[in-house]
Amino acid sequence: MIEFISKAFSGFVAMSYWEYIAVFLSLAYLQLAIKESSWCWPAAFISTFIYTVMYWNGALLMESALNFYYMIMAVVGWRMWQKTAEQSVVPIVSWSLQRHVKIIIVTASVAILLGYLTDTYTHAELAYLDSFTTCFAVVTTYLVAKKVLENFLYWIVIDAASIYLYFAKGYYPTLVLFVFYTIMVCWGYKRWYDEHEQREGKSLHQLEYD
Repeated sequence: MIEFISKAFSGFVAMSYWEYIAVFLSLAYLQLAIKESSWCWPAAFISTFIYTVMYWNGALLMESALNFYYMIMAVVGWRMWQKTAEQSVVPIVSWSLQRHVKIIIVTASVAILLGYLTDTYTHAELAYLDSFTTCFAVVTTYLVAKKVLENFLYWIVIDAASIYLYFAKGYYPTLVLFVFYTIMVCWGYKRWYDEHEQREGKSLHQLEYD
């Protein structure tokens, strides 16, 4: 434990000012997303641009590609979250368990295929884990843009897997960031759940049986 703290501290000291900016904006993105502020997307765009370059240089090819996708989704999310004349705020929605099971099966299948391809034909490290976190993050980012409540449950699993990935790669400052992410997404789920329940006037359990 002491060794980890020492390495994490050394990692923070060794970080470039660009990486500090990326960490700050990443935290700002999640905080603003939980509060349903569309300004989360500009913060995401800048931070993911920095991470795209960093992960490419660190041979995490799928993570680099994922952050490039995040840049695109930051633009899409900004447009989708803009207020309209009919709705002051885009409403939070909840998808059925059956729909999520289908998403998980399809996404996992694609992740296994991409893991095999990158492990066999590229210099990628931890290819299968990298592919799983990447593929599910791609799908989950779309769920955020659509304001699907369950996106936070996906992020809990993705962030936990990412913590191990960054530990193995020695990205200790980013590891610490993802520990905070995991805590914040739990809070985010509770906040979105309460708002969805208040708007619908019923709990998710009651809605499923109506």
